[in-house]
This record gives sequence, C-alpha cells and structure tokens, in this order.
Amino acid sequence: MIQRIQSLWLLIAGILSFATFRLSYFSGNKLDTTTNEKVFISLNASEHIVLMILAVAIAVASWVAIFLYKDRKRQLLVTGTILVVSLINIAFYHHQSGQFVEGKMDLTSIAIFSIPAFVALAFRGIWKDEQLVKSADRLR
Repeated sequence: MIQRIQSLWLLIAGILSFATFRLSYFSGNKLDTTTNEKVFISLNASEHIVLMILAVAIAVASWVAIFLYKDRKRQLLVTGTILVVSLINIAFYHHQSGQFVEGKMDLTSIAIFSIPAFVALAFRGIWKDEQLVKSADRLR
C-alpha cells in the first residue's frame, strides 16, 4: 500500500487539500456590501462553503483512494474523479478571485495548483500498475 509511489502522491494531495484551509489563494480588497468600504480578505478554503466542501472532499477521497489498492479499477475511477473535482476547485477559486476589487495571487496558491498535478501522477502510477498486471496475466 504505502510502498507504491501513487500512494505517496495521493497522501501529499490530501495533505495539500487540507492545507488550503490556511494557505491563501488570493489576497486583496473586497467591497463590503453594508458599508460600501474596501475590506482586505485572503481567499482560502474556509472563506466560502463550496470551497470548503470541495477541499474536504478532495482530501478525504484522496485518502480513501490509498486504501483501494486491491481494486485498481475502482482506485483509478476514484482518482480520476478527484482529478476532475480538483480542476473544478481551481475554477471556483478563480471565479471567487474575480469578485475582488483589487488584489494579487499569493505564492501559496501553488498548493492549490499542485493538487491536480499530484493526483495526475497518482493516476499515471495506478494506470501503469494495471497495465503491468494485465501483461502478466497474458503471459500465464
């Protein structure tokens, strides 16, 4: 389980997903609707309920996928779903950053962009394992 490299990629993706609760994606000024004044806000996963749900879902699904090592087809399906959800998460972060009046993307946004990269590496490793098992079955 842990000796497979894709398990490490999924573990890192899960840790980074939970880290997005503290690491900001975008920092800037937003207009307060009641006072119509600029308020400085750092956009992270705890700022919006959809971002929070997506971050928790990605982290939990990544850690669940680690324990599906005996059923590679299901692990491949779960990992592909995580990849799609993490890309949707990035799109939603980008949409939320458009609501700022002024600001900049933070350096810690690398964590959000690296989650799909680690999940894609895990997907590739699982796919290679599945192909290896199929080729070994043909030789028998």
